[in-house]
Formats: sequence, structure tokens, C-alpha cells
Amino acid sequence: MPGPAFLHGEDVTLHVVEDADVDFLCATINDPAVRAGLAFARPKTAQAEREWVDSVADPDADDVHLLICADGDPVGTVGLDGVDERAGIGELGYYVAADAWGNGYATDAARTLVDYAFAELRLHRIQAKAFAGNAASKRVLEKVGFEREGVLRDHWYRDGTHEDVHVYGLLEPEWRD
Repeated sequence: MPGPAFLHGEDVTLHVVEDADVDFLCATINDPAVRAGLAFARPKTAQAEREWVDSVADPDADDVHLLICADGDPVGTVGLDGVDERAGIGELGYYVAADAWGNGYATDAARTLVDYAFAELRLHRIQAKAFAGNAASKRVLEKVGFEREGVLRDHWYRDGTHEDVHVYGLLEPEWRD
């Protein structure tokens, strides 16, 4: 059972991440289909996920990470990393379980968290990255309103080749327009 709902989107709710979510998080992040869109290559243990949950549950943490739920069931996570309140920036990241793809959950979760970041955290800029070959993630960012700002050429190595990473950005005034 997910923790309390923190934010409500149109089709998803975003919940605090708790110890009870570790099994779901571990299974999802280790799924080869999900992992293919993420910037890590090593397996994640339940202990590593538990430590991550403990770190994001810290009330002094600057970053924000939430469990994406649809109809009360977890389907993924969404978060803001590298939040710098002085500079007013953060980096959006998300993933959704493969069996929940194609339902708009990532877009709704990203849109909901971006709105929170601009309205409540008073951020000025949010950036995100997507692998060149990850059309679904790039589509999520573009639907939310992000602009592609550049390409980090051959930035990530996986499956025996180097891959470009696209960098996206969204400014608070663009969000409000």
C-alpha cells in the first residue's frame, strides 16, 4: 500500500516513498526494458533500494522523489534531483513499469511535479535528459513543454555502443504562458 498522496495529477497520484515500496522499486528498476531508458548499468539490490528510500525520506533532503500511482497501485517514480534553491534549478527524472507504459502516467506525473516545483519550490529552471533512442521519454518532455537545448554526443555507453543524450530545459515563465 503506497504512503500518503502528496500531489494529485489528472490520472495519477504522487505518494511519499516508503519501505513498503522497496520490492516494487527493485523489481521495476531491474527490469531490462525499464533499465534501458535509465542511466545506470548495474543491478540494484533490495538493500540499495532501501538505502535510497531512506535517503529520499530524509526531511532535510533537497531533492524530491515520489511514487507514481494509478488507481492506488504503484506504476513508477518521478523526482527532482540536484535541487539548488539558490540557483532555482533542478533535474527531472522518472520511470514507469513496462506493463504501465502507454497510459500517459509519466506525462501526468512529470507535469504535476513540474507544476509543484515552479509553484511551491519556486524553481526557475528544470532540466531533463533523455537518451537519443528513447522516443517515449523525449515525447513526455515535449508534451510537458520542455525544449530540447542540446545534445551530449556519445555521452553514455550501453549495449556495446556510445549513445547521444538529449538535454531539455523548461523555464518557469514558459510554464506559466
